[in-house]
Amino acid sequence: DRVLVRIKDLTLEKADQEVWVRGRIHTSRAKGKQCFLVLRQQQFNIQALVAVGQHASKQMVKFAANITKESIVDVEGVVRKAFQKVGGCTQQDVELHVQRIYVISSAEPRLPLQLDDAVRPEVEGDEDGRATVNQDTRLDNRIIDLRTSTSQAIFCLQSGICQLFRETLIRKGFVEIQTPKIISAASEGGANVFTVSYFKTSAYLAQSPQLYKQMCICADFDKVFCVGPVFRAEDSNTHRHLTEFVGLDIEMAFNYHYHEVVDEIADTLVQIFKGLQERFQTEIQTVGKQFPCEPFKFLEPTLRLEYREGVAMLREAGVEMGDEEDLSTPNEKLLGRLVKEKYDTDFYILDKYPLAVRPFYTMPDPANPKTSNSYDMFMRGEEILSGAQRIHDPQLLTERAKHHGIDLEKIKAYIDSFRFGAPPHAGGGIGLERVTMLYLGLHNVRQTSMFPRDPKRLTP
Repeated sequence: DRVLVRIKDLTLEKADQEVWVRGRIHTSRAKGKQCFLVLRQQQFNIQALVAVGQHASKQMVKFAANITKESIVDVEGVVRKAFQKVGGCTQQDVELHVQRIYVISSAEPRLPLQLDDAVRPEVEGDEDGRATVNQDTRLDNRIIDLRTSTSQAIFCLQSGICQLFRETLIRKGFVEIQTPKIISAASEGGANVFTVSYFKTSAYLAQSPQLYKQMCICADFDKVFCVGPVFRAEDSNTHRHLTEFVGLDIEMAFNYHYHEVVDEIADTLVQIFKGLQERFQTEIQTVGKQFPCEPFKFLEPTLRLEYREGVAMLREAGVEMGDEEDLSTPNEKLLGRLVKEKYDTDFYILDKYPLAVRPFYTMPDPANPKTSNSYDMFMRGEEILSGAQRIHDPQLLTERAKHHGIDLEKIKAYIDSFRFGAPPHAGGGIGLERVTMLYLGLHNVRQTSMFPRDPKRLTP
């Protein structure tokens, strides 16, 4: 009949109250007739004192000191005001004076990594020679690494991005849909797909929910979104590529101009950024202790530049590139820095990409045959969304597919979906892990993928 109290709720208001707490033993230190424990729950922790006296014997102090790190315990004790701030704990104004302690689940004495090492800033470890934990060790022992305060904060914030994405779009009148992940043909006619055995034939893991989003628009849903896994069989071993990631996808019919969709997507992202600032300051600060970063800046309304303007800024900075050349990753990052210097924003839109560098289904710009009604969105100089007005006329779509050398039989179902009347529409796909990484100023997308998949990693 006892009620367990959360560590984060143990504040001065609970002083002198008797409570039950369940947590992990983060550290233990015996000193004479006392044992100091640090109990941890997710990203919150508190100092607990076991001392010989009315409620604790010498044997109990010895027992507490010998409980292995990371064991789960139930503790009964009294919350007391601390004589001085407890450094290293989130609950710095109080400590827990233990009366009883029960081991619920014992951890093995040898841990594959130490959590204190795993949250130490790398620069700090380099300076004083203390250990830090490399990325492969973290990922090989992900279940331990996910217990760190930094990982807990990252994935709480990532959950918040999904929640804010859904909240914002539902408020805007969008309908959430679920789309197949096993498909009969490569959705974009390309080779970067995973082939899977499907009874007596082969199938593919979906590169994108785009076909199905567009089919829903053709079915008069008008505004749809989905959240789900996306698979890319690309042998890219970079800091921002994964073979499986979570896609936040949007598709929307428009009345007069595709910028109606661009503005809606940009506002959705702005609402997410504002929501993170308002609701997740604790998590942002927790991550910032290990990975210091400037706060994410954005404008309202969002800055929108045309591709030619971006190219002009790069040329002024000494970059040589053609009008119809796609942005390389180094040029993307450089443009992000130039935009930040000039406009003081980490988030912006690049519009009107050259038609030559966009997929076959991208609508050409009616005013300029060399450009297209397509756009990318960037955070801290890295692309997080690629989108466009889609061609909704089957004849033009066929012509563009032929121009790109795509086998029409492989995309027959895609083209046929527009033969019975399709409204003008546009959309885009956002990578959840990338948004999390760039908002927090992290350096590798594997830090924001709970169990990352890349060309070299299929476990755990």
